[in-house]
Amino acid sequence: MMAKAEYANPSLWWRLSWQLSIVFVVVVAAVIFGLCVYGATILSPNVALEDHITAVLARSVALDAEGQLEIRDTPELTSLKEQYDGLWYVAATTNGSSVSYGAIPAAYGEIAHLTHLFQGADIRGSVGTNEIASVENVETAIGELRVLFGGVADKGWPVLVLMGAVYPIYVSLLTAALPAVFLAVPRIVRRALARVSEVARKASEIEPRRYDARLPLDGIPKEVAPLVIAFNEALDRLENEFRKRQHFLIDAAHELRTPIAIMQTRIDGTPEGQDRRRLLDDVARLAETAEQLLDFERNNQAIDLHETIDLVEVARTVVADLAPLAIADGYQISFLSEAESLERRGSPSALPRAVSNLVRNAIDHGGNRGMITVSVSRAPSGSGRITVADEGPGIPAEHQELVFEPFYRVTPKSRGAGLGLSLVKQVAANHGGAVSIESSAAGTRVTIELASVRPA
Repeated sequence: MMAKAEYANPSLWWRLSWQLSIVFVVVVAAVIFGLCVYGATILSPNVALEDHITAVLARSVALDAEGQLEIRDTPELTSLKEQYDGLWYVAATTNGSSVSYGAIPAAYGEIAHLTHLFQGADIRGSVGTNEIASVENVETAIGELRVLFGGVADKGWPVLVLMGAVYPIYVSLLTAALPAVFLAVPRIVRRALARVSEVARKASEIEPRRYDARLPLDGIPKEVAPLVIAFNEALDRLENEFRKRQHFLIDAAHELRTPIAIMQTRIDGTPEGQDRRRLLDDVARLAETAEQLLDFERNNQAIDLHETIDLVEVARTVVADLAPLAIADGYQISFLSEAESLERRGSPSALPRAVSNLVRNAIDHGGNRGMITVSVSRAPSGSGRITVADEGPGIPAEHQELVFEPFYRVTPKSRGAGLGLSLVKQVAANHGGAVSIESSAAGTRVTIELASVRPA
């Protein structure tokens, strides 16, 4: 489910990268278009057709027998005249030979014979006419031709013409800028989000037993800071609720000790009999449950994990302490070790309780027969192993993982409160290790594997 959700959620880095890149491209395009619009407002409106008109005339000019300029009516020129019926022009060579066409406005008629003197001009604003005229140069087969023309100011699309004329500038700009943008923007966004990614990594490393862990706010963007603050406040509330539960369980376990001791004293004073024995067993179970509740909370705190302990000595001591109980319940019990000593860093109070719980579990569920074997060995990885095996009826496969859950019992009538194996798992986790179980009809093997303790 986690992987699916991660796949479904969009990447903020990717979204910001491509959106910022697109914004840049749009802004550049808008600037280019705006400059072309501005150019169209300050340049002559004839700019839309000047290249077309001069090109058609360039292909139509020739010199007659006397060396004078003439313009032939080519199909292109005829089509041009038909398309723009208001067109007029004066075409002149540099030596003063000229040809005119159309109705030349009176204001420009006075300078028509001077066309050969202009290399380029934008002529407008005369009091005598609203006509806009232009002078353009064009190279032809007979030499340079200078054309004064008008009557087409409202024709064509000057903006598009300008964009076509200046494309080498903006194409070069975009060619250089776009790769830089698409490379730079993702890097900038990644650096901006780096601190957020670091906070997310720290959040994923928060462990159930690190109740004081909080996410750092240093360097977090102010848009993300409220989320981090809300997360830390949620951790505060969880810590408060945990402390309340912890205090309740510890207080309850301590309060149970006194009435249990009183009950045991009173039962000891009763006459011998089956009922007395049963009552003593029940009181012993109550006392063990109270101690396990205390152990459960002490293991949560995990404050003494860095002392040097000998796994061989721990296991040997537990076997010696519980051997009378195992023998009284019909078992044989043995201790095996591959080494004389196997030292690890850990808790000298928690580890013996964990091994003791495993042995007690074997006594309670081993069927009151066979051998209980406690062995210590070194794993190929270098970690230390403590294994407790019995020859009992085994645990059904569907229950083997569940037996490590708090208060879980394979059968409702099982002895104990269902905390023993849960405490073992908790102790192993506190030490950076793990606990595993193998069970069949021939018996059950539970192994604690301890690596070096992780830094607090």
